[in-house]
Amino acid sequence: MGKTITIDPITRIEGHAKITLQLDDQGEVSEAYFHTTQLRGFEKFVEGRPYYEMPYLMERICGICPVSHLLASAKACDALLAMKVPPAAGKLRRILELAQLIQSHALSFFYLSSPDFLMGMDADPKERNIFGVVAKHPELGHGGIRLRQFGQQVIETLAGKRVHPGWVVPGGVNEPLSVEKRDKLLADIPEVIEIAQKALTWFKRELESFREEIRTFANFPSLFMGLVTVDERAGFYEGKIRFTDSLGNIVADKLEAAQYQEYLGEAVEPFTFMKFPYYKPLGYPDGIYRVGPLARLNLVDNCGTPLAQQEWVEFRSLERNAVLSSFHYHYARLIEILFAIEHIQEYLLDPIITKKQARYTASLNNLEGVGCCEAPRGTLIHHYRVDEQGLITWANLIIATGHNNLAMNRGILQAARHFVRSDKLTEGMLNRVEAVIRAFDPCLSCSTHADGHMPLHLRLVSPDGKLLDELRRTP
Repeated sequence: MGKTITIDPITRIEGHAKITLQLDDQGEVSEAYFHTTQLRGFEKFVEGRPYYEMPYLMERICGICPVSHLLASAKACDALLAMKVPPAAGKLRRILELAQLIQSHALSFFYLSSPDFLMGMDADPKERNIFGVVAKHPELGHGGIRLRQFGQQVIETLAGKRVHPGWVVPGGVNEPLSVEKRDKLLADIPEVIEIAQKALTWFKRELESFREEIRTFANFPSLFMGLVTVDERAGFYEGKIRFTDSLGNIVADKLEAAQYQEYLGEAVEPFTFMKFPYYKPLGYPDGIYRVGPLARLNLVDNCGTPLAQQEWVEFRSLERNAVLSSFHYHYARLIEILFAIEHIQEYLLDPIITKKQARYTASLNNLEGVGCCEAPRGTLIHHYRVDEQGLITWANLIIATGHNNLAMNRGILQAARHFVRSDKLTEGMLNRVEAVIRAFDPCLSCSTHADGHMPLHLRLVSPDGKLLDELRRTP
């Protein structure tokens, strides 16, 4: 007889989540559902507030990547003013975003996921955490901590605070960068480049040990979406929207983020509160797409910095066409860390970076504005409408975790069908289902894995409700 496995709860910043796996009469997984709550209320409680408050309010959506919301919101406000920011401010905003990318990717890879790689998916969860990583591989553990520290220090040096800074404002930034601060940041670049390169060398050697996971962790054809610049690089701060398919073909290109409603739809399902964005021309669910590090490396024609370019070429050689396995999100994060460090160095060496003009001012010129940038987890969209007094009348946000929702559900089903086959649950089985989620690095992963594992309760019950087996994990 069929059975149901429920993983409940999986907590995250945005609320709570659980996974339901439905087993058929042969004990194999027939359905998988990722139930989550993403309601924070920001889109409603900002109504009536003046537009210039939006960046500082919206960055409080997240404590892990507030800079992405800060920048997307500020860009939406720039659109309301119908203005471009000063050249120095634009480069400073880019540095801030890349610094956040480094610290967030370092958190995801080293703190949350590397314990699986170093100790193994079946290891004792008491050891499978960042402390276990530092004990078993001190250089790797301390290197990851240093990379995250570097990203946070760059944010603090530029913006005054590591979390929820108020430095980015409509029209630019509040304060220019001094020569002394620039030189201080430049001095750390060689050290963190070396750390990133060593981590890549280590991880590439480890890939052979995870062939089964690579084959089954959300490894399927889909579209990929993200911002691409005019020189064919990943457009973390700027660019046009591009869609490619699993063969690497461009499906749509140079799409304006401001027109996202023309090509993106949002479906709903009865088992979750999070919407399912999809590419409208293909419909739902055929319009499934992925965003984030894996998508960005699949979308571009080059990285544009010498060290990351070399790594990108090697990464793309994994497959003849697009790299499809979501396990390789981890690999892509390390390449993006290296790219971000190199690019920060480029910006800091540009003489314009210390120019004193850091902000333009203007009156309200548009009643609607859209801001878009690439958050660590993928494309982030902020869309505001205001009245003649500049008060917000409507707001809509599409978050990277939402973009990946359809792919996460399909990925859980694929992995569960491969690993969950018996009526006796194991820790390794639970961890592999969990690891599919970690590969995408949604907000729930960041908020609940500070010590290496999610609080999970896995129950196996018969159709008549009888408890057959259970595993419980606490933080």
